[in-house]
Amino acid sequence: MLDFLALLLALALPWAFGIASIAASRRGNDPPQAAWLVGCGWFVGMFVLTIVMRALSASGVRLSVASIAIPLAIGTALTIWVAVRRKESGMGASIRNVLRALAGNGLSGWQRTLWCVIVAWLALRFGLLFAEIWWRPLFAWDAWTQWSTKARVWFELRMLVPFVPPSEWVEARRPDAYFDHGPHYPATVPLLQTWAALAIGRWDDALVNVPWWATGVAFAVALHGGLRQLGFAPLIALGGSALVTSLPILNVHVALGGYADLHMAAYFTLAALAAVRAVRTRRLADVGLALVLLVACVTIKNPGKAWLVVILPGLLVAAMPRRGLHIVGLGFGIFALTILVLARTGTMILGYQLLPQFMMPWSALFDAWFSFANWNLLWYFALATAVLGWRQLLSREVAPITCIVAAGLMFLFVGFAFTNAFLWVEDQSTVNRATLHLAPLVVVWMLLTLRAWRVARVPEPALAVRLG
Repeated sequence: MLDFLALLLALALPWAFGIASIAASRRGNDPPQAAWLVGCGWFVGMFVLTIVMRALSASGVRLSVASIAIPLAIGTALTIWVAVRRKESGMGASIRNVLRALAGNGLSGWQRTLWCVIVAWLALRFGLLFAEIWWRPLFAWDAWTQWSTKARVWFELRMLVPFVPPSEWVEARRPDAYFDHGPHYPATVPLLQTWAALAIGRWDDALVNVPWWATGVAFAVALHGGLRQLGFAPLIALGGSALVTSLPILNVHVALGGYADLHMAAYFTLAALAAVRAVRTRRLADVGLALVLLVACVTIKNPGKAWLVVILPGLLVAAMPRRGLHIVGLGFGIFALTILVLARTGTMILGYQLLPQFMMPWSALFDAWFSFANWNLLWYFALATAVLGWRQLLSREVAPITCIVAAGLMFLFVGFAFTNAFLWVEDQSTVNRATLHLAPLVVVWMLLTLRAWRVARVPEPALAVRLG
């Protein structure tokens, strides 16, 4: 029990830093949305935690609870002091509002009842997921062959030693290095397990995965806040968050900690929402948060570089609603032609080799998205939404997210059809993990499209009377 309490405190510290730093960046005319502040605080804080660990190791300082916690605690104290001096930052009020919202404050009648039912269902769901983590040792294949291997070595040595390919290690060209199945993978996700192990003072195959559970909870809260910032009613925003957190494949990645795909999906989704908002508001606090989340995307997985590019069309359209659509359409055409040309040369991109022939495994892709139980009915609803709201897909409100989703689907299809990844579609492995990165944003896009479709169907005078 003491180990668990130490772990909770270790995870709460960077979370508090993230919340305080976001709150401290806000001004009186820019109050933070409560759930967005608290949820994004986790992702900002954990990313900063990994930066601190990298900096300490690069400086020759051994990793320990004290060496990591002291600078984080100082940073947290300073940001809280700034946020408190800026009473209008709303940090304390935002946290209180999140707690009050859990009880459905502000709602009445059937809406409050439904709110409480969904919150209770989410609590039960995350409670069961926590039990899975608590009882199950490190299990996922990739986790103990190429992700957690790094965490275990760094924990034992208290330093970030390099990892190299096995052939290089065998040939003794790097006697100071270690090897695993993925030496080229980024360090951010393994460092979360390293921090958990340092907090409890030993390597525990179950407890080191608790950050995955906390990431799932924080993502649910942040997604609710992101939808609220987009203008959705509290109950609709909660329903959208519940829809994402009910996806079977996302639950698997919460329960089977060690993979990086849950973090990739969360950081990518929140970075896209934050970046589009920053382009529209031009507020320094929004720009800063977006930049942190965008940089974090690159450090989660190697495909994070591609997902970063995927966000760019949406930002262009958000910045230039009219001309941006024409530029993005031209860019999509140029990208398609470039892939066709590069595929003839067998070029390697992010570790994947482009193939000269089109090899889309349609049957396996259909099974993954529409037949098997990985996604509930998500992709059926996505197709229905596209058909129902096709006139609104390029409207001012929806177009940026539409362009990001379209670019994301193009990236997935290129990977599935023109690279050696088609083999991992046929065996139902990479296809689901890669799709998970985009799926939460697809839910946001569905809600935006359906709202735009509903508004378009209501005559303007009737809508004015209803809103008035």
